[in-house]
Amino acid sequence: MEKTVVVGLSGGVDSSVAAYLLKEEGYNVIGLFMKNWHDESVTISAECPWLEDSNDAMIVAEKLGIPFQTVDLSEQYKERIVDYMFDEYKRGRTPNPDVLCNREIKFDVFMEIALSLGADYVATGHYCQKRISQTKAGEIYHLIAGADTNKDQSYFLCQLNQYQLSKALFPVGDLEKSEVRKIASENDLVTADKKDSQGLCFIGKVSLPDFLQQKLKAIPGDIIEVPAEDPRYIEYQKTETLHDMAAPYSYLPENGKVVGQHRGAHFFTIGQRKGLMVGGTPEPLFIIGTDVEKNIVYTGQGANHPGLFHKGLFIAEKDIHWIREDLSMNQGDIELFDVRIRYRQDLQKAQLHKVKSGLYIIFEESQKAISPGQFAAWYKNDELMGSGTIS
Repeated sequence: MEKTVVVGLSGGVDSSVAAYLLKEEGYNVIGLFMKNWHDESVTISAECPWLEDSNDAMIVAEKLGIPFQTVDLSEQYKERIVDYMFDEYKRGRTPNPDVLCNREIKFDVFMEIALSLGADYVATGHYCQKRISQTKAGEIYHLIAGADTNKDQSYFLCQLNQYQLSKALFPVGDLEKSEVRKIASENDLVTADKKDSQGLCFIGKVSLPDFLQQKLKAIPGDIIEVPAEDPRYIEYQKTETLHDMAAPYSYLPENGKVVGQHRGAHFFTIGQRKGLMVGGTPEPLFIIGTDVEKNIVYTGQGANHPGLFHKGLFIAEKDIHWIREDLSMNQGDIELFDVRIRYRQDLQKAQLHKVKSGLYIIFEESQKAISPGQFAAWYKNDELMGSGTIS
């Protein structure tokens, strides 16, 4: 009996080709477009990209001769993604809405709708691969990096679990982006030359600062520049305890001098260079810390300011997630993994130390701009093993 798969048609080329490939393989394919936003009180941008995207998705479905409908998930999206984002920014953290959207919306709410329509699987246009192995305990699902190393999107799926993976298909994961565009072009799909979407997951072109400013109030405060010669950096080089290697620097106003004013510490993130509006320094200023309680932004001159670099990070116990639950670490375990702390970052060699309160990740080389609220994901070879929110 043919299997039914619901494809999350986003109106982009990747999901269009995913639907085409599944149809060619003999699946019964249904196209579903997710509408994730219509809160007019927060203007997302002057254009309304979701209308254009849903229209493109519909044209692709017609071309492929597959049923198509739109589902409105804006209520769940607001509750699970947008409210969470604002809450994190308010606390001075930097969330990753794309990782959350995959965990909470595409492979949860959306997946439940798909399964209720009688689907066996849900497919997306992500550049990653799934493999299955048989063990005595049953099937194990492996999340593998995409074949196109330039486009690998496994990081965005770092919070998925075994059940979600069991129902997921990634039809373009073993292709290069150029091949995907070629397939779309050869089959006259309207999305063949469409630019990749930049912006919040399934919302479209969002300018994050504008978006945040409509919900979080601007509160003027000091921008303080901390010199690279600050003694704490020399002390830090000598630290050997896990806690000290992973602890963020804590600054006080007297550690530097006021060089300007900002519109609210919660609008800024560690490592950020743009948006400070402070000139006249020999090298550009980078954000090395924020204090949302006192509303102070701490900066340092130059891309190599020591305040930007850390040897380690910590993930609290409640925030540790294993995709490969069968390989999760026990208290006292130390293991080597390849780790990335942001999308498209080259994998970095690191030791994972499991302690009672959580997990320390200590890198071979100091890492730049480790931001609380972002996700660290760890790999063995090209398989994603687990992830966690940086504390």
